[in-house]
Amino acid sequence: MRITLTTFLTLDGVMQAPGGREEDTSGGFEHGGWLVPFADEGMGRFVDEVFGRADAFLLGRRTYEIFAAFWPKVTDGNDPIASRLNNLPKYVASTTMDKADWNNSTVISGNVAEEVSRLREQPGRELQIHGSGKLAGSLMRHDLIDEYNLLVYPVVLGAGQRLFEEGGLPTSFEPAGSRTTEAGTAIHTYRPAGRPEYGTFGLDQ
Repeated sequence: MRITLTTFLTLDGVMQAPGGREEDTSGGFEHGGWLVPFADEGMGRFVDEVFGRADAFLLGRRTYEIFAAFWPKVTDGNDPIASRLNNLPKYVASTTMDKADWNNSTVISGNVAEEVSRLREQPGRELQIHGSGKLAGSLMRHDLIDEYNLLVYPVVLGAGQRLFEEGGLPTSFEPAGSRTTEAGTAIHTYRPAGRPEYGTFGLDQ
């Protein structure tokens, strides 16, 4: 399976608590729910497309808990997101959880990079990460994410957890898709393309 990451970002790279005021207040974050005013049909279409390719999910503990508190309550079997999240295999990376009660969930508590590498070798389409910033950062340092879907919203917050923190692995990317929604959300899909190359602009001789 390919490992893909889909996440919502502000213009200044913040990914924390896009969906609600109390979704994630860690670090004193006060701007939860910043995505909601920009939600539109274009965003919905893209997210539905992404979930339609899922064969399993890989989530960090905090994202898992947020999802598990909401999606089991959506019982419409035709809902393109709930039907997959509630039924497909889910792997949650956590050093503090002993078990995961949501249907078809498994806790990964050992060496996450090794476990994810093994999952990556399994047959299937996509093992999808949604949100899960700390988990994503850990996997990025091991070159384990094959594709990034970055939904960038026209808002700046100035604080909050960012996807690309200092100390990350220098990586070059190639574009694999781009579109803009009615509300101005820029959706970019990138695939890693090795280490960056460097150069210098000089005067013509």
